[in-house]
Amino acid sequence: MRTNRTRSQERILHLLKHLNRSLSAQDIYLELRSLDGLKREGLVHVRTLASGESLYGAAHQDQHHLTCLECGASIPINECPVHHLESQLQQSHSFKIYYHTLEFFGLCDRCTLAQQS
Repeated sequence: MRTNRTRSQERILHLLKHLNRSLSAQDIYLELRSLDGLKREGLVHVRTLASGESLYGAAHQDQHHLTCLECGASIPINECPVHHLESQLQQSHSFKIYYHTLEFFGLCDRCTLAQQS
């Protein structure tokens, strides 16, 4: 049974699972602070899945996905319909945008077929 965890708890759990080694509380704190610092500099992007899990990656390009709410499949989309809007927002709001994400949630073809059966 899954309990309601805070965002910080989820990030710590994610970190421990992916490092696959034991860490002290201080090490965990430093790792997460480093990750947040990189995110604030625009060098790392974070994408939050429908499950609440956060995925971190190098911010080398914008990310766009179709995500299935049933099975969790995430299909990358190569087109970006919002680059023009991003430029307008940077100019009109004097806001430096490092990256953006665009995600559509629904059902993949396999899950749609399974629900119809």
